Amino acid sequence: MFRRTSNMTGLSYSLDVITMLKHVDMWSFDVFALNDASGNHALKIVFFELLNRYNLINRFKIPTSALTSFVESLEMGYSKYKNPYHNLIHAADVTQTVHYLLIKSGIMHWLTELEIFAIIFAAAIHDYEHTGTTNNFHIQTRSDTALFYNDRAVLENHHVSAVYRLLHDNEEMNILSNLSKEEWRELRALVVDMVLATDMSCHFQQIKAMKSFLQQSEAIDKPKALSLLLHTADISHPAKCWDLHHRWTTSLLEEFFRQGDREAELGLPFSPLCDRKSTMVAQSQIGFIDFIVEPTFTVLTEMIENIVTPLIEETSRSELPVFRQYSTGSDGKQSSMKSTHSEGSCSLTTVDFKGFRGTWNQKIHQNRETWRDQAGKVSHRLCKFPHLK
Repeated sequence: MFRRTSNMTGLSYSLDVITMLKHVDMWSFDVFALNDASGNHALKIVFFELLNRYNLINRFKIPTSALTSFVESLEMGYSKYKNPYHNLIHAADVTQTVHYLLIKSGIMHWLTELEIFAIIFAAAIHDYEHTGTTNNFHIQTRSDTALFYNDRAVLENHHVSAVYRLLHDNEEMNILSNLSKEEWRELRALVVDMVLATDMSCHFQQIKAMKSFLQQSEAIDKPKALSLLLHTADISHPAKCWDLHHRWTTSLLEEFFRQGDREAELGLPFSPLCDRKSTMVAQSQIGFIDFIVEPTFTVLTEMIENIVTPLIEETSRSELPVFRQYSTGSDGKQSSMKSTHSEGSCSLTTVDFKGFRGTWNQKIHQNRETWRDQAGKVSHRLCKFPHLK
């Protein structure tokens, strides 16, 4: 078997994995196939690969042995509760989606290396040790985690706190050991903000605040921009191709239904979408797309255009194309952005806002119509056979 070893100790890529990583710059990247090819290590592969591509391992002097130990522990934490949805595959998917948003929109040119490191790190850890139950379930059952965090962003607080405890208590896996004090504080502040902002109870306030920024033509606050990027990636599967979206939906609903089963056992009322017998899947997904996903992507795109357009204009005036150091291969070799011709080309001169908007907009429209077709078939069946209700 041919294998290619990266420049990082402890990681080698199979030929299948190498082939799949050639598509890591694409929107509907098949993270499930990568997970199968890598033996259930999609998060490890994506995290290593992106840190390497952005040259963050060298820039922040991340010890490779610590990186290997950390990611292995990270994957173990994601597998702790054997969740159908909130698992290491979801973390890998969100991390890859963040990467796509960074390179395709051109917003990576607005960010420092530390900020890029922060959002990739935050994406990788954002659901660490997720219990497969909601914050409200923790609150209603008075779990230790809910009591510890006083019912506020229960899971999100745990995700980021548990990871930092992991780094603090185990020097052999402390990937942040060579950051300066200032870098460490800035990275931590950004990561905490981003992970806490993935709490869906913050969604409408987050969207409202960003709309206000854009309407008043104020300078965009970087932590808020990064938080919106991660939040969008976290809820992005309805904007991916149908096969991926449908698989994610099935996994998430199974996780909800398992919570519903526990609620029934405990005599608690069913949480939304948690009753196996009454949940209308197609209608719920249409509502999620219409009221959550599409508005979020719309605001994200407006924010990106607001941020990146002045950078493009400045580049045009200088007549010097701006490139960022970035590797397009899985062998760890760095290449100038000028020679990059993948879908995720990172030159400001190649940013295509229309294409970026069209990519997610088309998939959202297609998925919505597919769900409507399915909802129509269910309604027809129930009208024809009312005893099925």
